[in-house]
Amino acid sequence: MPLTSPAPRKLMHTRAIECKGYEREDGLWDIEAHLVDTKTYQHTRRQGGREREPGQPVHDMWIRVTIDLDLKIHDAEAKTDEGPYPICGDIAPNFGWLAGVTIGPGWHKEITQRLGGIKGCTHLRELLGPLGTTAYQATGRAREARNAGKPVTKKPYQLNSCHVYQDDSPTVLERWPQFYTGPRG
Repeated sequence: MPLTSPAPRKLMHTRAIECKGYEREDGLWDIEAHLVDTKTYQHTRRQGGREREPGQPVHDMWIRVTIDLDLKIHDAEAKTDEGPYPICGDIAPNFGWLAGVTIGPGWHKEITQRLGGIKGCTHLRELLGPLGTTAYQATGRAREARNAGKPVTKKPYQLNSCHVYQDDSPTVLERWPQFYTGPRG
């Protein structure tokens, strides 16, 4: 375990999030996110009274967006297989409102505007953060290949997004020397 040894404890809840990126034959990309919450004890669904055994999902939710290499969403769908209330999945069609949005600067603000509060589902909306990161990761090489040979004139989005990409770091000097601000040896 990479963390320090914990105090004695008992596992009560697990949230598993899995995201995958697929290159399609038509040149578009499917990015999928799946969230599953489980408990280690028996509990009752809030409405409907159905008992859930340990390990049975409290939440089992999916999102798929179809994007191009500019990270523009062409299609989006969501599905709730399990939720604490029978009507949880009724809001899933609203996630189609993401069509036309580009994953990038302002992504989280756009999600909140389109799907915040009663217009969406908290758990499905939370999945869009790691889904967006997965879109960047999945399409990175293809975007680099598409842009190969073109001069980089626009500041890369990664600059100053974390300590590794601080504009005076050795990493920036290596990847984007034209944007490096540190001392030159």
